[in-house]
Parts: sequence; C-alpha cells; structure tokens
Amino acid sequence: MGEVFMGMAILWPTIALVGLIFIVFATMFVTRARHIRANPPRRETFASSEAAMRYFEPIEMPANNYRNLFEMPVLYFALVPLLLITSLDSRIQVILAWIYVAIRIAHSFVHIGPKKVPVRAMLFVASGAVLMAMWIGFAIDLGSAQVAFDRATDGIGAA
Repeated sequence: MGEVFMGMAILWPTIALVGLIFIVFATMFVTRARHIRANPPRRETFASSEAAMRYFEPIEMPANNYRNLFEMPVLYFALVPLLLITSLDSRIQVILAWIYVAIRIAHSFVHIGPKKVPVRAMLFVASGAVLMAMWIGFAIDLGSAQVAFDRATDGIGAA
C-alpha cells in the first residue's frame, strides 16, 4: 500500500504546478484585457511583432513568467511519468517535488509582483538545483535498480 500511496503522492505537487500555470495564464489574460481597455489599440499597434511588443511592454511580466513556466518545468513534467512507470517515486522525490513547486510559486510571485531581480535569480537557481537533484536521484535509483535486476537474472537461462 505504501508504494501505491507514493505513486499518487508525486501527482499532487504536479497538479499544484499545473494550477500555478493556469493562475499565471489567467493573470496574463486579465492584465492584457485591462491594458487593452485602458489603451485601445490602433491598426498600427499590431502592424509588426515589434509594434505589438512595444504596446504590451508595460504589462509583459505575466507573459514572461508564463513562457518561463514552459522552460525548466518541462524537465519536471518529463521526470514525473518516468518516476511513476519505474516505481522510483520515493518519499524523497515527493519531498523534492514539493520543494521545487514551492520555489516555482515563489519565483512566479516575485517575477510578476515585486520584480526583485536578485531574489528572482536566487529562486530560479534554487529551483534548478532541486530539479537537478531530482534527476540525479532518479538516475542513481535507476542504475541501482538495473544492477539489482541484472544480479537477480544472471543465472536465468544459462542451462
């Protein structure tokens, strides 16, 4: 029962990260809608991608953060199914996943809110370090499982 619980436990921080992505998406949408209402665009506003970027520049932090949530987190989203299908979703991986998601939430808050670059940079590096630890742990656990499997099957078939 413990292993089944762990398999489901890794999904909760993943759902939380998906929730963050939707919250940032909604923030971006609302911010842009307000900007468009307050500053009605003209034909030339969207004549080129550069013009459109200039128009939205004052309110682009939510969009920048939204794009950022499809960079490093992709490695997290790739790791979760691997942890599940190999049954290597240990308690430490679940704890690291929650830490990773908590740091990403803090990073999004600072990125969209106070915009303190040194704090945001520290959070970005910390989230990358946690994600790296998750991948290293997975690789070590996978290697250990492979060695155990090879030892267990060495004598099989040699007759």
